[in-house]
Amino acid sequence: MYHKLKHPLILASGSSFRLKLLNQILIQPDMIIAPNIDETKHKNESQRQYSTRVTHEKALEVRKQHPNHLILSADTIICVGTRTLGKPKDLEEAKKFLSLLSGRRHRCYTTICLLTPNNTKHIRQNLTFVKFKRLNEEEMNFYLSTNEWVNCAGGYTISGYASGFIDSINGSYSSVVGLPLYETKQIFRQYIES
Repeated sequence: MYHKLKHPLILASGSSFRLKLLNQILIQPDMIIAPNIDETKHKNESQRQYSTRVTHEKALEVRKQHPNHLILSADTIICVGTRTLGKPKDLEEAKKFLSLLSGRRHRCYTTICLLTPNNTKHIRQNLTFVKFKRLNEEEMNFYLSTNEWVNCAGGYTISGYASGFIDSINGSYSSVVGLPLYETKQIFRQYIES
């Protein structure tokens, strides 16, 4: 039984992982709309600022057509040092990302934004540290052949084959999947009908 919300909800994301996670906290969107925005990082923009801006812009894009809805958007980025790894554009870039992650600890930022019909904006960000084991050529080639890296920040999804590469995780597993459930649930508490 899903929670009844005070307003209809749109999940501003094309991620099936985010929908499944949202359902785990008993929230079911009325609509799912994948926003189409320019996700180019601005010059001198920090990784945290970038994730926050993109998340907010996704929600604003959907809001243009649906001003009377709750709109939930999210963005996940993977950071290795000063490098920000978005979604790899091709197999070659996915392999570069895996090589960068191999044997190293990296940061995963997932930002969520909830816009309400009365123009209230809730933004929360989760930071989780993930460490990969050192990957050999055979492991990388196998992972790349699965195509799990497609449309995934950093070129991997922690809920699939890459789970076997995780040496340690410090923070929120659900955040690395794509939606920090603790933060999401806290934001929604005031919009659930009692």
